[in-house]
Amino acid sequence: MQESPSVKRQIWIDGEFVPWERATIHVLSHCVQRGSLVFDYMSVHRTPRGVCVFRLPAHVERFLRSCELVGLPIAMGGEEISDAIRAAVRANPGARAVKLSAYFASIEVDVVPLDNRVSVAVAAYDPDADVVRRKPVESRPAPAEVRLWIEKEKHSRRDDILPPQAKVAANYASPMSAKSRARDAGYDEILLVDEDGYVAEGPSSNVFLVDREGTLVTPPEARVLHGVTRRSVLELAEHHGIPVREGRISPEELKRAAEVFLTGTTAGVLCVSSVDGQRIGDGSIGPLTARLREHYLRVLAGEDPAFAGWLNPVDEV
Repeated sequence: MQESPSVKRQIWIDGEFVPWERATIHVLSHCVQRGSLVFDYMSVHRTPRGVCVFRLPAHVERFLRSCELVGLPIAMGGEEISDAIRAAVRANPGARAVKLSAYFASIEVDVVPLDNRVSVAVAAYDPDADVVRRKPVESRPAPAEVRLWIEKEKHSRRDDILPPQAKVAANYASPMSAKSRARDAGYDEILLVDEDGYVAEGPSSNVFLVDREGTLVTPPEARVLHGVTRRSVLELAEHHGIPVREGRISPEELKRAAEVFLTGTTAGVLCVSSVDGQRIGDGSIGPLTARLREHYLRVLAGEDPAFAGWLNPVDEV
């Protein structure tokens, strides 16, 4: 049984704070049985301006778009959700992340719920201190660089199924099994491909390469999750005058790249050392990746006034 965190966390659910251990739903609820829960995940940072959420409006916008794509008739608007997130962070000192969820909590038999009321929950917490792992000795430390495997069996990014832009629980079942197989084979992370075999994205990250001419290349937005960190890196690249191209990437092109890196709320800007066992560059972080990563970390720390707008204080009126 999962223990409660050492800090008494409060989770915001439908306008009220509920103790961590009581923030539950029925095992037969629609979101559990049908995978209809929509979510978003964002980071919290201590900065000279106080506690801030990274790009809060962009995350809320993406969350509402996911609800629209899945068909969850959420009643809350963007400002209400943003206020709930700020309140949850204030109520949970030391929180480093926010998980925002919308779901059908009712017990349902049919695929389409008869009770279509949508619950909204906001959990502000520390992913390391508050999440008790059953086997802490076997948990993997966050790597400085990753060994990447391109998934060959499942073409998980297709136009005729749930779009990758929807952060819905059902979209993560296939990547879960693929990543588990890759880890058993000695890899750290996987990349999913689209229906034509082109590289799409990781289960919870976007991918970039730097070609031999120094151009930053990433798969087109239509084929991937609209990552907030992805967008941030593209804007940082523009700030530095780095040429950028959005276009389809074949597995072979990825393996020939001078540099490859992943982006995501948890990953940040993460160097890829190898793809399918083939070393990228000299196997260590490349100069352009290092440049973007260093600038991204400075922004998160509140050390670059030019991007101060990306940090949204929780005490903001």
